[in-house]
Amino acid sequence: MNATTEIDDGVATDDVVPDDQPASEIDSSSDADADADAASEDAETGRPRFWRTRWVFTRRLCFGGLAGALVFFCLSMTPSLVPRAVLMQGVVSGVAVAIGYGFGSMLSAGIRKVIKREPSATLKSRAWWILAGSTLVMGGLYLYFGSAWQEDIRRNMEMEQLRAYDWVSVVILTAIVAGILLVVSRLIRGATKALIRFGDRFMPHSLTVNISIVVVALLVVGFAQGVLFNGMVSAINSTYSLSDRDTNPWISQPTSELRSGGPNSVVEWDTLGTKGRDFTGNCGGPTVEQIQEFTGETATEPIRIYVGLKSADDIRDRVDLAMQELERTGAFERSVIVVNTTTGTGWVDENVVDSIEFLHGGDTAQVAMQYSYLPSWVSFLVDLSKASETGEQLITAVRDRISQMAPDDRPTLLVFGESLGSYGTEAAFTSPENMLANVDRALLVGPTFANELHAELTSERDDGSPAWRPVVDGGESFRFAVAPEDLTDPQMYAADTERGPARLVSPHNSWDPITYFRPDLLLSKPDCLTGARAPDDSDEMDWRPVVSFFQVAADMAFSKGVPAGHGHRYGSNVVEGWVQLSAPDGWTTDDTEALRTLIDQRAEERDQRKEAAAG
Repeated sequence: MNATTEIDDGVATDDVVPDDQPASEIDSSSDADADADAASEDAETGRPRFWRTRWVFTRRLCFGGLAGALVFFCLSMTPSLVPRAVLMQGVVSGVAVAIGYGFGSMLSAGIRKVIKREPSATLKSRAWWILAGSTLVMGGLYLYFGSAWQEDIRRNMEMEQLRAYDWVSVVILTAIVAGILLVVSRLIRGATKALIRFGDRFMPHSLTVNISIVVVALLVVGFAQGVLFNGMVSAINSTYSLSDRDTNPWISQPTSELRSGGPNSVVEWDTLGTKGRDFTGNCGGPTVEQIQEFTGETATEPIRIYVGLKSADDIRDRVDLAMQELERTGAFERSVIVVNTTTGTGWVDENVVDSIEFLHGGDTAQVAMQYSYLPSWVSFLVDLSKASETGEQLITAVRDRISQMAPDDRPTLLVFGESLGSYGTEAAFTSPENMLANVDRALLVGPTFANELHAELTSERDDGSPAWRPVVDGGESFRFAVAPEDLTDPQMYAADTERGPARLVSPHNSWDPITYFRPDLLLSKPDCLTGARAPDDSDEMDWRPVVSFFQVAADMAFSKGVPAGHGHRYGSNVVEGWVQLSAPDGWTTDDTEALRTLIDQRAEERDQRKEAAAG
């Protein structure tokens, strides 16, 4: 008699095997047999074996699971929307390997249920050698192809290339992530089996199985949501709420009455938050002198109104403060009022707010309101309703105030939102037509995949226009662009004299994962990958079930780690949006180029100040 260990993809048990039974047969014994053995009493301890957890770390990996893991690893190396850093690639590949292992294990178990006959020991040995060789060859090839594909995307985006040792780090990270997920899955599976065996003592087996699965599922979901997720959100919220007290060293309290936090303001400077102080503080926007230098004409000091999360207890009170500030500063006497819906942390894109002030010689009033401390990707998960409520209530209040004015005295009402801010802006309107009826112009930059109006317009695009750059009704009112020149492309839109000014402009980079991620990527190929391809698209990119979902989800986390004009970074590309919507009489293409150059210079100066402050 020989002692051997059960090594199938089930619970590990120590079995006594007859001398004449080949050890290879033990490799293929069923999970049911292993479970039955695991429930027996340990001869030495007298304790039920299902309490033992050694098998979680020592059980041999399943052949089918490893084959599936190899396939999914290769797929994870294929290109997606943006180039991935080492950490992101390692996480994506590790998750893919774990998923592939699960699929492969399920397929293997299904085959063994149908085909009862065990393969010979020789066949099994050959299969393992073939798998080992395939892992070396296919894994190596896809590492090579993956690095080439990443180089291609990085070259298109003018980014630094990864080095050879970075790909070694990717392999190590992949193994670590996949290993952690495998151990977690085995612990969950083992807990379920232990609960089933315990319940079998008191109830029928079929009832025990159903109850055990439900109980473990509820425990896992409850732990993931109630402990892990909520704990993470709470920690992030605490961290960002503390950092929201900071003021950047180049920003100081405004001395102008035309800015929130300044003299006679009803909003206290200390309640604005970091992003609000950046918005209204000195050095937070162009001065009258800088505007005059650009336009060559007499300029007006711009009005900037901001209400922070700490400025009032609820949204309604914050809207009331914003309206008081607009009235106090004489904002409704300006030619242009812009209602900005912020991102999660309260940020408003400086490129956008600066460019509209240069465009109109400072004869503008801009208002924004914070609704969260959290970065947009977290706010999207937990504060989505706050973004929509803030956008809806602030835009409605300003619109209602303007509607009370005589038609000839009314300022032009513009609305702006970027990323999650675009979602909040859209929430103020029930349809694209409703938006046109209630505001004069709208600039929505980098809309999220949850933006309902954007999705509606995309689905109604003209025949022949791609989903990544839809043309709606010939561009009569709504225009989309993946590059600034799209807005003036005669092949896309008729001449200005024929179509009149734009009403809604939505710039979004051709492969912005914030825009193109969709839950149904899990099992459905997106429209943006059919027909003509976008400019940043890799020829090797294609949709792959499950894998593409996780690739694009990971791309969202890295969407700002790319140069402006790619991913979720827009830079001075937003200038053309304002020009199309609200250019003054006599504005020329040379003026647009000059303004873009100026916005780029100001962005570079901000980056230099941030680097100096950090270092």
